[in-house]
Amino acid sequence: MGADKSKRGKAKPQTNPSPQAAGDKLRRELLSWLWVILAFLFIEAFVIQARVIPSASMENTILIGDHLIVSLLGYDAGIPFTEHHIALWRKPKRQQIIVFEAPPQAATGEDFIKRVIGLPSDTVEVQRGVVYVNGKKLDEPYLNPRPDPDTPAENMGPFHVPAGEYFVMGDNRDDSNDSRFWGYVPRANIIGTPLFIYMSIKAPEEVWEPGHIGERLGTYLRIFIHPGEMRWKRLFHTF
Repeated sequence: MGADKSKRGKAKPQTNPSPQAAGDKLRRELLSWLWVILAFLFIEAFVIQARVIPSASMENTILIGDHLIVSLLGYDAGIPFTEHHIALWRKPKRQQIIVFEAPPQAATGEDFIKRVIGLPSDTVEVQRGVVYVNGKKLDEPYLNPRPDPDTPAENMGPFHVPAGEYFVMGDNRDDSNDSRFWGYVPRANIIGTPLFIYMSIKAPEEVWEPGHIGERLGTYLRIFIHPGEMRWKRLFHTF
């Protein structure tokens, strides 16, 4: 009995992992992170992107401070960490909302979000604020504000949309820099279409503009103190 007790009381010698085993573990860890990074880059380049709205041009459909998930599937393939992208096979439909790289004549380096009004070969005309496509009035229940035929309004066009290009307008026609002023959107510029709103925060327009990282971070942090600044009813709204 004494001998058995003595054996049980002895601690087993600790063995340190060999350098080879430690190296194998490190390689497995690095490989797993590599796959995570590659998956993220693939999703960002080919599947979805997150965008935030800094302007009122699409109100009330899309508000300043809406955070969107945009689908790139079939529309665009981007090269990560570059401005280069390749147009794919899908083509937008009339009245579909799209995200696109603004043409040079729009005088901005930012991407735009607008609604497709005219397709290639269409003729678009605005009469007293009402849009006509190929001579037929376009039903636009999303407009803000709705055109009033009894009040003076703009007459513009006709615009003859070239092949391979699109005529776009914002839903807030009084505050939209769109095809009425700078022309058409080439198919190659179209990036994708919004899927849903994943977050929406009430904050000044300049917070969401490029270069305001500090103000934007402060806005996110304030949500924990002032949750009423979050537009909860807009979460997961689809398009």
